[in-house]
Amino acid sequence: MKVEFAPLSIPLKRRLQTASVVQWVFSFLGLAQCCIVLFIGLFFTRLWLVSVLYATWWLLDWDKPSKGGRRIHCIRNSVIWRYMRDYFPATLVKTAELDPSKNYVVGFHPHGVLVAGAFLNFCTEATGFLQLFPGMTPHMMMLTLWFRVPFFRDILLSGGLVPSDKDSASYVLRRRGGGNVLAIAVGGAQEALDARPGAFTLLLKNRKGFIRLAIEHGAPLVPVFSFGENELFDQVDNPKGSWLRRTQHRLQQIMGISLPLFHARGVFQYSFGLLPYRRPIFTVVGKPIKVEKKHNPSQEEVDRLHQTYIEELCKLFEEHKTKYSVPEDRHLEFI
Repeated sequence: MKVEFAPLSIPLKRRLQTASVVQWVFSFLGLAQCCIVLFIGLFFTRLWLVSVLYATWWLLDWDKPSKGGRRIHCIRNSVIWRYMRDYFPATLVKTAELDPSKNYVVGFHPHGVLVAGAFLNFCTEATGFLQLFPGMTPHMMMLTLWFRVPFFRDILLSGGLVPSDKDSASYVLRRRGGGNVLAIAVGGAQEALDARPGAFTLLLKNRKGFIRLAIEHGAPLVPVFSFGENELFDQVDNPKGSWLRRTQHRLQQIMGISLPLFHARGVFQYSFGLLPYRRPIFTVVGKPIKVEKKHNPSQEEVDRLHQTYIEELCKLFEEHKTKYSVPEDRHLEFI
């Protein structure tokens, strides 16, 4: 006998969507600290053996993040991420094919406050990455610091994340047979300090490490622009030269992460809170840029390809901006 379930009511579905985003925001901000407390705290309980066994496993598995990670498909396909996708909503837009026989370096722009678009598109299957790009396996790069947190590292690995260092990147791009996508939020934590509604400023002018990486492995470059990424949060004014910006920059140098003072809406009200605004995200994947492999490229070759990349990124932005409510007179700015 076939059992049919009634569809969720709109209010209930919205509550579930909000709950999933609450989980995402606060799990990322607080889960790492909770994992550390749990790991240390267990040593002082009758369950101390759990931490001992995990520490042993951790040592044996130490190199796994830098060797492609360990994705768990049931977690990437969790219904929670679909609720999160529908909250904004978020959409992945394909403009060109990716050849499964090749490995690619994807530049994701802008970073935004919490890289929501990058997370949904490359660390989950909520937006249908595998359906749009069959035969491709996405790997999103993240600060190495987070992979040193017990328990938390395993959660990151399950989504296909890898540390943002050259060894991890090279391991992915050296894989034979192709079909690997290495996604990099090029602006990084520093660009997050400029993320606010209406901002189209990208920290890219002197970011060339990913260009050199692509040349050394002969991996085509793919520019990606996520429209709506900067619209999710407001941020306390922190103009360059201000005491707040200097403090944030100093903390970034010490800890490796930036601390933007962001705010948006609450769970039950819309005036203030840490939940992102419900504004659509359209992540547009551009066409690949051909890259010739060279083991030790000159600075001139890197600069030339970097300029080509910027031109293609600008072209992608200009071709699609009016579709996604960006004024005709707004253009990308590079710093």
